[in-house]
Amino acid sequence: MAELHTKIKEYRVKFNMSQHELAELTDVRRETIVRLERGQYNPSLKLAMDIAKIFGTTVEEMFSFEK
Repeated sequence: MAELHTKIKEYRVKFNMSQHELAELTDVRRETIVRLERGQYNPSLKLAMDIAKIFGTTVEEMFSFEK
């Protein structure tokens, strides 16, 4: 089964942003960001696009599925 891998934490650190700040910008709970970063939650298309837009990148750059 493919696992979700994200670069959210990498980008958050680069932009000096906390999980709480990203959660507020995307209108989700901080726990959702934690689970996303751990690969425990598959985001909706809207959430994935919102996150990519915040960091000025693409959904494909931010998220990938690997076996």
